[in-house]
Amino acid sequence: MQYEKSPRFSPREKLALRYADAIMYDPAQAGDALWAALHAEFTEPELVELGYWIGFTFGGQRWLKTLGARQGEYAAAVAAARARLR
Repeated sequence: MQYEKSPRFSPREKLALRYADAIMYDPAQAGDALWAALHAEFTEPELVELGYWIGFTFGGQRWLKTLGARQGEYAAAVAAARARLR
């Protein structure tokens, strides 16, 4: 969660992570300044793709949590179903 201070991420990656934070945790962060920065760095199709993927991934994680699924259980269930089909 300390990506803003981390040297591991490029400025573009940090901006994408700020966008993710706004989508996942606090839509109020998506003010004029963030949108101006996003439009300066990303094309409209890239912003749509990023937003879609962030929402899809975050929503999927929340759905799995409502099922009470633990890390790795979904992958194990898919592998077991594939094995039964063989």
